[in-house]
Order: sequence, then C-alpha cells, then structure tokens
Amino acid sequence: MTITPTGLTRAAGLAAVASGLLYVGIQFIHPDDDLATVTGSAWFVVACLTIGMAVLGLAGVTGIYLRQVRETGVLGLVGYLMLSCFYLAVVAFTFVEAFLVPTLATTAPEFTEDFLGIFGGVPADGSLAALETLNPVVGGIYLLAGVAFGIAVFRARVLERWAGVLLAVGSLATLAIPMLPHDAGRFAAVPTGLAVAWLGYSLWSDRRDAGTGTPSDVRGRRLDRAAAE
Repeated sequence: MTITPTGLTRAAGLAAVASGLLYVGIQFIHPDDDLATVTGSAWFVVACLTIGMAVLGLAGVTGIYLRQVRETGVLGLVGYLMLSCFYLAVVAFTFVEAFLVPTLATTAPEFTEDFLGIFGGVPADGSLAALETLNPVVGGIYLLAGVAFGIAVFRARVLERWAGVLLAVGSLATLAIPMLPHDAGRFAAVPTGLAVAWLGYSLWSDRRDAGTGTPSDVRGRRLDRAAAE
C-alpha cells in the first residue's frame, strides 16, 4: 500500500465526517448524568463513542487545517490549536467517565455526583477544588476555537466557506446553554457537529492540488503540454 498526501488528506476528511456525525448522534442517546446510569452498559458505550469522536475529530481538523494552512494564517493556527486542546480534554475527561466513574459510583458516591456535576449543570460548591474550573475553561476554548477556525475557513476560500460559518455560529450557540435545561442544552452541539462533518466532506471531495490550488487534472494537462513543446 502506497501512502500519499492525497490519501492522507481524504482519510482526514472521512475522519472529520465520522467525528461530526458521532458528535451529533451522541446528543440523542447520551444517558442522564447521575448515579443510576453510570454503571450501565449504555453509559460505557456512549463514553467510548465520545472518545472515538474526539480522536477522529483531532485527526480530521488536522487535515482540514493543513489543507489550507497558508490561507488561514495566524487565525487558523490559533483556532486549530484550540480545537486540538478541546478534543484532547474530551478524551481525558471521557476516559475517566468510562473507566473510573462506574467504580467510584459504588465506593465514593458523593465524589461521583460532584464529578458528574462538572458538566451536568450543577453549580460549583468547592468540593472538587480546581476541577470545578474545567467546565468554564473547556467551554471557553470550545467557543473561541470554533469561532476563530470558522472565520479562518470562511476567509481562506479553500474548503466550503459556509461550513466555516456554521462552525462559528454553532460554537456561539453554546452561550445559550446556561439558559436551557441540561438535557436540552446538549443539542447546541448539533450545528457544530454538522459543520465539522461538512468540512470533512469538503476536504474529502476536494480535487485541487494542495500546493497550487489548481484542479489536479488541469495541472496535469498543462504539464503534458509543456513536455510536448
């Protein structure tokens, strides 16, 4: 098997599509964040899907960024780095949810309830010290990353520009989450997931040469004519 830049780019596009669709789907099947659900199989399955979503998302946005690294400039770099931090934070937090929280639910139920409350809409009470800052910090990174990267994609004019707009708008939608019930607030993630999937499809279907921005078949014909002359 020959590994080529084009093959890796298209694989990154598919990873972004899968990540975005998983991000949307997870919102519809996520169990309640309470002691009654964390020991069930649905909790573990959704947590594993979330880890997969984040890993695929990191690979996907890396490909999306590298495809337009020159055109997106500093704003694109900032957005990409912040998105990467968000996905890594999701992997770390969800790993604890999948493999540690079910055990802690029986041995340390009070701690487990406080831990679940970090992203469950429960006001901080100081019981988990610095861990309680995780929600606002990660939420801020998520919002700023989506807005910055979305604007950079729109300005770059390489991949689908309106997917960049949807990413920016979807990220801003998180500002409404504190005003919504926790279960309803989950669905603010849907526009962002669709935007990532859209960008992934745009990357996968892109046929332009990454170095020139010219359709590869047209560039090939030009080279053939030059050789003939």
